[in-house]
Amino acid sequence: MSFWRKIKTAFGDKSIRRRILFVLFILAVFRLLSTIPIPGVDAFRLQGFLQSSQFLGILNIFSGGGLSALSIVMLGIGPYITASIVMQLMTMMSPRLKSMYHEEGEAGRARFSQYSRILTIPLSLIQGFALLKLLDSQGILESMTSFDKAVALIVITAGSMFLLWLGELINEKGIGNGTSIIIFAGIVAALPAQISQFAFTFTKASIPLYLGFALVAVLVILGVVLVTEAERMIPITYAKQARVGGSLGQSSSYLPIKINQAGVMPIIFALSILSLPQLLAPFMTVSNIEIIKKVGDAFTWFTQNANWWYSIAYFVLVFLFTYFYTAITVEPEAMATNLQKSGAFIPGIRPGTSTTEYLSKIITRVTFLGALFLGVIAVLPFIMQQLSGLQTLAIGGTALLIVVSVVLDILKKIDGQVSMRQY
Repeated sequence: MSFWRKIKTAFGDKSIRRRILFVLFILAVFRLLSTIPIPGVDAFRLQGFLQSSQFLGILNIFSGGGLSALSIVMLGIGPYITASIVMQLMTMMSPRLKSMYHEEGEAGRARFSQYSRILTIPLSLIQGFALLKLLDSQGILESMTSFDKAVALIVITAGSMFLLWLGELINEKGIGNGTSIIIFAGIVAALPAQISQFAFTFTKASIPLYLGFALVAVLVILGVVLVTEAERMIPITYAKQARVGGSLGQSSSYLPIKINQAGVMPIIFALSILSLPQLLAPFMTVSNIEIIKKVGDAFTWFTQNANWWYSIAYFVLVFLFTYFYTAITVEPEAMATNLQKSGAFIPGIRPGTSTTEYLSKIITRVTFLGALFLGVIAVLPFIMQQLSGLQTLAIGGTALLIVVSVVLDILKKIDGQVSMRQY
């Protein structure tokens, strides 16, 4: 079935159409909330501060534009992402949490997710307080009293939890991953402003530069599609299965190992970690302890002036988080056990420990390619920004990666729904 015919079939089916329209409705609610500001904000100083801070410009995109207006959802789903990182790290230290996540099925994963939601509340309060303190230090919240700031902190914490609930509604009643779709909506919502900025600064002399950027964007999209869809096919054989007619024999199949098993999560994890220096710097620079003050000054320099060091840290974090996320989601030992239980084996490899070691080696090599690709895509916009001087490119590669990955995931989910309806 052709692509357009599948789309026509999807919108022709009442159930699938309802799911798609539900996602669009949730995104409309999200965009409406991102335009409702908290009171007492100096909008002029806020815009100037956002333009001078590369990190906050990126954070604004991932909050759906909510930070640019200091809206009630200015935190976005960042606290939940941070909570997820903490919980995933805990699985490596707590056998109980590891068993809950990997061995107890859907019930265990549901409890694990509930712990992540509970942890999101204190993290929202901490991140919200740090962000309000940072903005207050820049004179953006001068007209707000302490009581106003306390109310604002409660409101933005509630806004972050509300976005988390909207994302889970998309998971339950819509199509696609709710968290990724909300981030996707924030990126797409920022496109009109960026396109208008390019249009206002356009000159004939900039035509070659813009054509070069367009070519790079096309290559990035092509690369994202190829790496996202690429798989390493490991041949497996099922021994002595019954065939039609009563005879016994072997059958062959393949075990697919995706090159980019982690998807866009390493990018999101890395951005969450890189947000910490920006949020901690205002508290550390005013400390009476000399070492803490020096670390705060280093954080301030790192986030505002050290673009190349920032890029290197970004690349390293994305690379490491790709391996980390793959390690906690893909378990070679469990794969080898499942193959053995189903009567399957990899030709030339003994079942059990040898199969586990072989799969681990393959996954490690394949993940290296995926991690390298994600790291290059993440820092490519910063390199281009240094070469061209255009600030809007700071989110280009990351944004394209997330947008293309989310679109591919949604199309796959729609294709699966269409196929299920046909059967």
